[in-house]
Amino acid sequence: MTLDADLYSIQEVRTYLAQAKEAQAKFATYSQEQVDRIIEAMSKVGVENADRLAAMAVEETGFGNVADKRMKNLFAAQDVYASVKDVKTVGIIRKDEENKVWEVAQPFGIVAGVVPSTNPTSTVIYKSMVSLKARNAIVFSPHPSAAKCTLEAARLMAQAAVAAGAPEGLIHCVTKPTLPGTNELMKHKLTNLILATGGTPMVRAAYSSGKPAYGVGPGNVPVYIHHTADFATAARRIVQSKTFDYGTICASEQALVVEESTKHQLIAALKREGAYFLNEQEKEKVAAIVTINGSLNAKIVGRSPHVIAQMAGITIPADTRVLVAEENNVGKAYPMSVEKLAPILALYTVQGDSEAFARCRELLEHGGLGHTAGIHAQDDNVIAAYGQAMPASRIPVNTGTTFGGIGATTGVQPAFTLGCGSYGGNITSDNIGAKHMFNIKRVAFGIKEMPQSTPVAAAPATQAEEAVLQAVSSMNVGLSRDEIKNIIKSVLTEMTT
Repeated sequence: MTLDADLYSIQEVRTYLAQAKEAQAKFATYSQEQVDRIIEAMSKVGVENADRLAAMAVEETGFGNVADKRMKNLFAAQDVYASVKDVKTVGIIRKDEENKVWEVAQPFGIVAGVVPSTNPTSTVIYKSMVSLKARNAIVFSPHPSAAKCTLEAARLMAQAAVAAGAPEGLIHCVTKPTLPGTNELMKHKLTNLILATGGTPMVRAAYSSGKPAYGVGPGNVPVYIHHTADFATAARRIVQSKTFDYGTICASEQALVVEESTKHQLIAALKREGAYFLNEQEKEKVAAIVTINGSLNAKIVGRSPHVIAQMAGITIPADTRVLVAEENNVGKAYPMSVEKLAPILALYTVQGDSEAFARCRELLEHGGLGHTAGIHAQDDNVIAAYGQAMPASRIPVNTGTTFGGIGATTGVQPAFTLGCGSYGGNITSDNIGAKHMFNIKRVAFGIKEMPQSTPVAAAPATQAEEAVLQAVSSMNVGLSRDEIKNIIKSVLTEMTT
């Protein structure tokens, strides 16, 4: 008998969670040295298979290109590994000798790893390493359109971990993903934490599951090119960033904001880098395929500018790397103002800092709150003001926002899960790393004495109370004066309430 796909997926989740629980209980007893040896082995296997996994991802999903998918895999296997390899995650991880507080790491248990179709293999490498570094197990739920490459990446990570001494069953991946199966994974009693990367509906489901969750938000990233910027360098970095894997990273630039006085410099610099500026007629045709019924058209996601041009029915030069459309408005009626996970940029013209800041905030509020906002400038005062004014968790400066946001060209934590803080409805504004994957218990020594309480003197008896006291005392009832006094006060209180 063939099981219904949903039932099969749900049962698979339950089986994997049971196996992961048993494996994680053993793994929780491992030393730091044992854990680090396992993570190192996973990193090496990720590097060795970066090319093959990239090719599998592009072939299966149609998103992006093999060269950049390979770079993503290497970033996960090398940069993420370098950032976590020396982090203490076992036993006492920190001692505050002054305050006599010891911090002890305790793994969460089992992590539910939700994987997007745009970064299917690199996300598995990254989430596997940060989860196991903290002595957790992880069960992956892939996007249906990327199930094969996600499963293979998980298989390689699991194989590498076991070969390095990990117990069998720490890493699993659902083979036939369905929405009911993913919901079962997120809500099951054995799941301890959700690490969700994907579309807004999936992230909302993670947060409403009743489980602790690290989620992300959309990244409608504005970038202000100030008049003090090095325009040639800024244009080179912007185009490299926006075209990386054809725009599939949510930290990639979505709209450029430039002052009218220097607009010509930016346009010239962008054209030298392969930007093609759409005329009004071409802009309307491209805009018509960017969104469908108010939502991003999945058919343009991760596609080359030439494929997009063909879909829109326009002709562009052979050397085009990114499409640029001038825009004046922000909102659902203006598709160029939304997050476009493709090599398409909007260009806004402003008169100065005040208008630029307002426009960037407007773009963030239109679908990118809490994520990322970039700036190219040489004026530290403007940079500081921009950083303080933007409702974004990452402010990459003089670098492509794709690379700056994930920590490839900046000093922030290298990661593929980028928190958006309270702006975006997330619990954290951090880039998620190994330090976010365990509880911290605190062993706190007493360092001072609590002052002794000073007894409150009893209030003297009133004249009436004194008379009653004397009368009762003379009756020889076997009660002390204080006991009689308390009884009298209790009776009087009841009579007056």
